[in-house]
Amino acid sequence: MTTDPKRPPTLDEVARRAGVSRSAASRVINNTGNVSRTAREAVEQAVRDLDYVPNPTARALATRQAGAVVLAVSHHDPALFADPFYAQVIAGVSAALEKTDLVLMLALADSAHGRARLENLLRARRADGAMLMALHGDDPLDRLAAKLDLPVVYGGRPLHAEPEWYVDADNRGGARAATEHLIALGRTRLATITGPVETRVGAERLGGFREAAAVAGIDTIHVEHSDFTEEGGAAAMRRLLTTDPGIDAVFGASDNMAAGALRVLREHGRAVPGDVAVAGFDDHLIARHTTPPLTTVYQPIQQLGREMGRMLLDLIDGNRPSSLILPTRLVVRESAPAPA
Repeated sequence: MTTDPKRPPTLDEVARRAGVSRSAASRVINNTGNVSRTAREAVEQAVRDLDYVPNPTARALATRQAGAVVLAVSHHDPALFADPFYAQVIAGVSAALEKTDLVLMLALADSAHGRARLENLLRARRADGAMLMALHGDDPLDRLAAKLDLPVVYGGRPLHAEPEWYVDADNRGGARAATEHLIALGRTRLATITGPVETRVGAERLGGFREAAAVAGIDTIHVEHSDFTEEGGAAAMRRLLTTDPGIDAVFGASDNMAAGALRVLREHGRAVPGDVAVAGFDDHLIARHTTPPLTTVYQPIQQLGREMGRMLLDLIDGNRPSSLILPTRLVVRESAPAPA
């Protein structure tokens, strides 16, 4: 790469030549923050190759770090952060940041105003990086991330994109395992209560359910869409019983929805697991306290948050970590006990 001989090289050109982010190049040149040895050597070589001389004023500004990171959720309800899932994610992220001086900021960004506020915050460099969660379809939050010159980590992949850095759980494999377990119990009239299919997690869990049923040659399946809430699961279960009173197994794509389904089955006089076997997903605390206790798929939610935080710190330090898909596993309880 060459530069115009009539002007001095820029920091962006140094970063491009070194193959690192602008922020990583800045930290090497200003000797601030942690950068991998490989990145440091690449930047130092680029500085020599381009004969780069830092501007004193820019250098003074570059040493100022925001001291904060943002966890932004594509959702509009402040009560979301009380949800067991997000509460555990926040706990995991906080654990990753514990030994740093970084402050964790939470942002709801499902409205035009919320996204504009977040964009202003990030463009003004009041955060050193961002973590994005719960993106729907062609989410504007994903397009915003593409415009930012900041490290961004996704908690769960967007539906129509494959970002460079993400932490996700094996949603498809977990849903497939739960459905295979229900089939192993001899159940043949299967139903699922799925989360929003315009999210990757909703689509993946529905996909796992369908795959297991197809492999087993089961044609009678029913799908009801819901919203990952207990009330949504209850409403979906009522619709399923109207559609097919003979349903003998239900996979709820979250423990909250499965708990709502259990309540409606009890109201309609259906014995669980005698008449209908039920499985959920997440292994929240609620799964141990339903009647009967819920067979479910465990996903390491706190670990997901912790790995998101660690990955973002790695990016801030100028490294290039690998994305992760965390394993899930089936937890068998009384709502769908092990085959005899």
